[in-house]
Order: sequence, then structure tokens, then C-alpha cells
Amino acid sequence: MYQFIAGLPKVELHLHIEGSLEPELMFELAQRNGIDIPFSNPEEVRGAYDFSNLQSFLDIYYQGAQVLISKRDFYDLTWAYMLRCKADNVLHTELFFDPQTHTDRGISFDTVMEGLTQALLQAELELGITSQLILCFLRHLDEASAFETLQQAKPWKQEIVAVGLDSSEIGHPPEKFARVFAEAVKQGYLTVAHAGEEGPSSNITDALDILKVSRIDHGVRCVDDPQLVSRLIEQQIHLTVCPLSNTKLKVFQSMEQHSIVDLLRQGVSVGINSDDPAYFGGYMNDNFAAVASSFHTSHLELAKFTANAIDASFCSIARKAELHQNLQHYVDSQ
Repeated sequence: MYQFIAGLPKVELHLHIEGSLEPELMFELAQRNGIDIPFSNPEEVRGAYDFSNLQSFLDIYYQGAQVLISKRDFYDLTWAYMLRCKADNVLHTELFFDPQTHTDRGISFDTVMEGLTQALLQAELELGITSQLILCFLRHLDEASAFETLQQAKPWKQEIVAVGLDSSEIGHPPEKFARVFAEAVKQGYLTVAHAGEEGPSSNITDALDILKVSRIDHGVRCVDDPQLVSRLIEQQIHLTVCPLSNTKLKVFQSMEQHSIVDLLRQGVSVGINSDDPAYFGGYMNDNFAAVASSFHTSHLELAKFTANAIDASFCSIARKAELHQNLQHYVDSQ
């Protein structure tokens, strides 16, 4: 089964680029930039990745991001992730980035974008991997900060396909950002939002109705509302599910308890993604393998995760057709 997964063409729609910062690179950048971090080696960093919930992860996630200072840092971070995409046969990826994590530290929006876009362009030219960028607002910050970030993005509008919403879900419901999302839509952005991870299923409904999102990031709490599940199936609203992340953060106590395969078999459009792979112990192949080994999924079911992600992606119609063709060719060859 792992051999099939390794060769399977993949599309990743839920990846936080700051969450792909491996401990080795964290140490390299800390040394390069003269940043003190409270660990003496990469193994100590990994040892701290024992999370009890979303907030315990976010605390160390934001601490790690402190080492990102220059355009070169953001380039190195992104290029390292794109090489992992190549290794895992990810043909298209849509990356979240959190500009407020950096601008609040005095790093300019332009510095972040210059590094990210340089690496993504190089990956398309040299590795054949296409990509899109999604600007995420940090939901634990206020509406004014989100509006300021949207303003800072204007010069880079052509490089950013959508806006999203991430960080602490509890206590920060979708309606907090209704006006920001309305303005983003007016400016021509697509919209997505994290909802129904630790928060209730009502956050999923509100993200759809209030923020007008194209797809839901996580969304696993939809199972608490059968009517919502029916709506997701009927409207084919895609859920960007992150299996290893969900178990690492105790959304599910074990992979065997996860809802992703049951949702797939019910007809919900779900995909497999790695979320923050440096922190949660796995990139795309690892997530696919964890699901396959826990649920004895068929080859066609594993391929369906990719087909769903292709359909829900923000790439061009021509690129979607190309990706579907690659997938079908691979399945037919097995």
C-alpha cells in the first residue's frame, strides 16, 4: 500500500508554510540571525512537540517563527517545503502564510512575500509543481489588524489567490471577521476558513453563510450536525482535513477514531493534508499512510482524496484537467 501512496499524485490545500519549519532549519536560521531560542539542539525542539491541544501547539509555533527575519529565510523555508512536495509527489499546493506573525515583529509584508514568491516560482520552473498563496488572518488578533493586513497585501494582489482564517478557534467565531471577509471578496479574493476543528460545528455553518467561504479547513466537527453533513454532500463543499494534526492535537484520541474515511464514504468531499508537518510528524505521504493503515482503504479511495482536492483547488481549469489526467493515468497503471 505504501508503494501505491508514494507514487500517487497529490494536491495539498492545507499547509501553513511557517508550520513546515523543521528543527534543523530553525537552528540554522537562529544562528544566522543571532536569535536566542530556548533549546540547545534539534532533538530538544522535537521533544517539546507534545501537545495537549491547539493552543499548546500555537505557543511553540509562534516561538519558532521568530527566527524568520529576511527574504532569504522565507525563501529557504519555502524551498525546503517544495522539495518535500517533490519527494511526496505533490503536484500542486496551496500554502497558507500568516503575515501578522511577522509584521507584528517588524518584518515587512514585502520581505515575506519576496521570499515566498521567489521559491514558488523556482519550484514551478525546476520541479514542475504549481502553487497558490492564501493569506490567513490570525483570529486571536482584532478586526483592525486584519484590515491593516488586507491593505498591506494590495501591491501583491496578483500573487495571492484567497484569504483565510486560522489560529485559536475557541472564542473567536467567524462573525468576528465578517466585515474583513466582505471587503476581501469585494477586492476579488476567494475565501476559506479554519472551522470545526476544536470549535463547534456551528462555526462551519457560520463560515459558509457569513464569510462565504469556498471550502472549509479541517471541518471534522461537521459530524455533530447531520443536516450540515447533508449540506456538505449536496453542495460538494470541500473539507481540507489534516489527519496527523488532528490526532497530535487530540481532536481525535487515535487515528482509528478519525471521521475522514467515514465522511469520504458518505460522499463528502474531503482531502488529506499535512497542516504543520514539522510539528505534527508527517508530510503528505505520512498522512496518507496513517489513514490507509488505520482504515484499510482501497486504492480508489486513496485516489479519491486527490480527485476531491483537484476539484476544490484554486488552479486553472486547464491545470485541473492536467492533474486529473495524471491521476487517472496512475490509477489505470496499477
